[in-house]
Amino acid sequence: MKKIINIGTRGSKLALWQAYYVEELLVKAGYETNIVIIETKGDKILDRSLAKVGSKGIFTEELETQLLEGKIDIAVHSAKDMPSDLGEHFKIIAFTEREQVNDVIISDNKALFEKDKIVLGTSSVRRTALLKKYMPEAEVVNMRGNLQTRIRKMQEGQCDALVLAFAGVHRMGYDNMIVKHLPADVYIPPVGQGSVAIEAAVSIDSEVEKSIVDAINHTESALCLLAERAFLHKLQGGCSIPAFASASISENNSITIKGGVISLDGKELIASEQTGKTTEAETLGKVLAEEILNSGGREILASIKAQ
Repeated sequence: MKKIINIGTRGSKLALWQAYYVEELLVKAGYETNIVIIETKGDKILDRSLAKVGSKGIFTEELETQLLEGKIDIAVHSAKDMPSDLGEHFKIIAFTEREQVNDVIISDNKALFEKDKIVLGTSSVRRTALLKKYMPEAEVVNMRGNLQTRIRKMQEGQCDALVLAFAGVHRMGYDNMIVKHLPADVYIPPVGQGSVAIEAAVSIDSEVEKSIVDAINHTESALCLLAERAFLHKLQGGCSIPAFASASISENNSITIKGGVISLDGKELIASEQTGKTTEAETLGKVLAEEILNSGGREILASIKAQ
């Protein structure tokens, strides 16, 4: 008899969408599943920006506790929320097929860009910095909470529009609110955007792990994520630093990773890219990070940490 796989998840609508999606893949492969909803620190503290709360494990810590205690077999996360270093007790065992990676602006106001002054809401330091660089005429305000909470805050007048990942907007069925797609080669997304990561304790039974990987892991997406996460790990960054990286695989089986860092005020941006064989995915991420650090990225990150 096959083991019942207990899936840990946060309770927001988007997190549950991800958990049900993972459940569907497992059920299709013949497994019984059980979804366990767990509240995290990131769900409770909504009055401060992510950078001020401290991003390490803000959306993962409570799920990891239950992984260690064996109450859940896997934890399902947005890959972009995962710290670059999971420590010695945890590992990511699979990544789902990636959604379109770009950011979008959503609003109820279809004539948004005819306004003299636009107020944009986001909780991301990367988006804030990139908007300051490429849309300096807009005012950017901190907007925390799940997708539905942010939309409510926008509709109450706290901002004119929200800047979000296309993946979340699309998965929640809000495509009709998109007023602008931000090009991913300019507004380079954060590491992992658009994919769902499956985390497990390193002590997970190897047969259970293999069956989960076989049912869920998307090879191309996983290679891109390995390159991006190697880049972020070398920078020693989490989601509270304005770093970005996006990898893609071409038809000739080579992988290209574009990435960099930007100062909080948007004035200094350092970006570059590396291309190589897919077998070198992690190495390319590290080489790119080293290049960014040596081109002034080290100074940008040092000044951000000092602030």
